[in-house]
Amino acid sequence: MSISSLRPGPPLSATSSITNNSSFCLHHLFPNRPLSINKSLKPPTLRFSYFPVKSSMEAGVGVMGTKLGMMSFFEPSGTIVPVTVIGFREGNIVTQVKTDSTDGYSAVQVGYRRVRDRKLTKPEMGHLQKSGIIPLRHLQEFRLQSVDGFEPNQKLLFSELFSEGDLVDVSGTTIGKGFQGGIKRHHFKRGPMTHGSKSHRQLGSIGAGTTPGRVYPGKKMPGRMGGTKTKIRKLRVVKIDDELRIVLIKGALPGKPGNLLRIAPAKIVGKNIPKN
Repeated sequence: MSISSLRPGPPLSATSSITNNSSFCLHHLFPNRPLSINKSLKPPTLRFSYFPVKSSMEAGVGVMGTKLGMMSFFEPSGTIVPVTVIGFREGNIVTQVKTDSTDGYSAVQVGYRRVRDRKLTKPEMGHLQKSGIIPLRHLQEFRLQSVDGFEPNQKLLFSELFSEGDLVDVSGTTIGKGFQGGIKRHHFKRGPMTHGSKSHRQLGSIGAGTTPGRVYPGKKMPGRMGGTKTKIRKLRVVKIDDELRIVLIKGALPGKPGNLLRIAPAKIVGKNIPKN
């Protein structure tokens, strides 16, 4: 039975949510039912106000470095502090300055770690050669409120941007662990080892039976562990050595020695970034 063969019913009354386009569709769906539209109704008003979403900005421009390892540092008071040693290869050069007029937002693009020309693609080489910059492997962007004082091919030194005692946010890629079980990946407790138990390191129950008859998405289960980007916030700069081109930052940082790290001023709500 087709829709057009239906018997005529009571007329459809249009509400404030029905526009001209929707009334046109209703007329074709129900040709035998007359549509009465009250033209005195005003257009519907939105219940919510939609504003453009602004991406989070950095508290200031940062640099990139290479993780070298960990050690213990003795402070003048005699306190032993575990620190991560970060070294700086050739780089940390401003490769592009983005403004609201040219790109729609303000940001500073920084390049790090010099490589050979053949290690980069032609678009990457063209982007760097446009400003006369040496080939750099890593390019990262720091979105700022204002980019005054920055220009392409400008070198950024850690000692000029930070000082000892400052708080920084460090981002990097964690060590990949491969496929791991729930005990190692999610810190589950194991089952009984004796008294006839056969489930020592199994998950246990992962859901109900017939209802819902499936495992809910997002359930903590075995899977690939590590190898993800993470950020550790508000770490203290313990020591800056310009001669050795290294920096000591308190605490452990993600990744193995040789891993790329991104260091930026710590974002503290109410101090260097607004609360709203």
